[in-house]
Amino acid sequence: MPRAPEPIGFVDRLMQLPLFMIVFGVASLSMLVPAVFSGLTRELETGRAFLYSSLLGSILFVLIALAHAGRMPRHGALGPLMSLFSTFVFLPIVLAIPFFEALKTTTFLNAYIEMVSAITTTGATLFDDPERLNGPLHLWRAQVGWMGGLVMWIAASAILAPLNLGGFEVTARAEPGRRIAGVGRVGQPEGRARLVRVIATIFPIYTGLTLLLWVLLWLCGETSLVAICHAMSIMATSGISPVGGMDAASAGIAGEMVMFLFMFFALSRLTFSSDTVTSESGGLRHDPEFRIGIALVIGVPTLLFVRHWLGAFDVEAQASLLEAVIAFWGATFTVMSFLSTTGFASASWSEAQSWSGLATPGLILMGLSLIGGGVATTAGGVKLLRVFALYRNGTREMERLVHPSSVSGADPLARRLQKNGAFIAWIFFMLFAISLAAITMVLAALGVSFDEALVLSISSLSTTGPLLEWAADTPIRLSELGPWAKSVIAAAMVIGRLETLAIIALLTPDLWRG
Repeated sequence: MPRAPEPIGFVDRLMQLPLFMIVFGVASLSMLVPAVFSGLTRELETGRAFLYSSLLGSILFVLIALAHAGRMPRHGALGPLMSLFSTFVFLPIVLAIPFFEALKTTTFLNAYIEMVSAITTTGATLFDDPERLNGPLHLWRAQVGWMGGLVMWIAASAILAPLNLGGFEVTARAEPGRRIAGVGRVGQPEGRARLVRVIATIFPIYTGLTLLLWVLLWLCGETSLVAICHAMSIMATSGISPVGGMDAASAGIAGEMVMFLFMFFALSRLTFSSDTVTSESGGLRHDPEFRIGIALVIGVPTLLFVRHWLGAFDVEAQASLLEAVIAFWGATFTVMSFLSTTGFASASWSEAQSWSGLATPGLILMGLSLIGGGVATTAGGVKLLRVFALYRNGTREMERLVHPSSVSGADPLARRLQKNGAFIAWIFFMLFAISLAAITMVLAALGVSFDEALVLSISSLSTTGPLLEWAADTPIRLSELGPWAKSVIAAAMVIGRLETLAIIALLTPDLWRG
């Protein structure tokens, strides 16, 4: 007798849904967190907005899940990438509904852009006064940013790595947008199994680290709400704060030191996982991303620190040892924060500015944000691995000037890159530069001054929203821009989060048949 088919479990049925619908269902259930918090803080009207939105979203999810029961998703290799794109473009519409209904003093466009900024881990806000939002709304902003970071951690292994995108194209053996041989699509059984395995591995680590940071910040004297929001913002590199940054935080330097340690997870994926092809580099000690990141975190503050005595030839400079230590720490924390595209400026950053005597320190912060963190992390920017590929190519060309017949490849760090890795990294850098120039010109055409347009473009493409506060001479207020300029910035946030190569892959019909 033929064997009866094995019953399909709940997880298998759930994974048969399009990925975007799974994210939509999880986001709807997550609205219960601020709803419960609103009840505890007696913000009942806010709680009702989140509760009703959660019920509405959950009902829609169940109805769509029933309609898709027994149907396998029919899409090409780039279908999961389209789901990721939809998460950053269309999901914020759903996330903005409870925010808009609870606040009632803003437009839906502003609420939508606020959610796009949060889920892309950019962290730019239209509400410059933290007092305008109550505790549950601050929690929701940080929670959306945290979920966006979790999506990127999972997507790196389950979607971007198999398609050789998101920085993996520098090390992969296939073309960007093409699947690695032997790796199944997410819609196929082996692809769904990979996705489940990645979620089961990454989610406990991500959640556990967030809870640990929350407890440590609370022990440092931070209030519970601020501690959890800052913990989620550090893990997601979103830079979202319910008190406007570190100046108003209660944890002090001890809290900054704890946050500094957790920012290392944005420098290299090898700090927390070995589930991708990047694990072939020989461990964290030999990881070029981590080494370049450490060099920048030590080198840039040291240069700012030494400049104090270089400037002392022209300006009389006297300072105590304690002032010197505080200034050096302020520079170190801020450099690490903007390199990881988190964007928290140390409470001692003003002392660091005064110590170095730089008139425009914002240029340094923008440069660090453009470099960005590690591949397959929540950090944005060009990424350290691409910078390493361009550096290796430059040193190799100089070696060939001296020894034209030399053979490369002996360096174990160089073996991490594929033969055309530097070429692909250069293509991405050019696409990034073209995107930056295009967005700057569009914003300037919409009436934004050139200086502000440049800062807005860099902030959006590098997903470092706090640059608006620290990069320019005066803080840039998104709320003062027109609706078209806000829409352009929202589009730039999505491009910066998903990256230009992934957008091009989505627009290439031939790759959909791959």
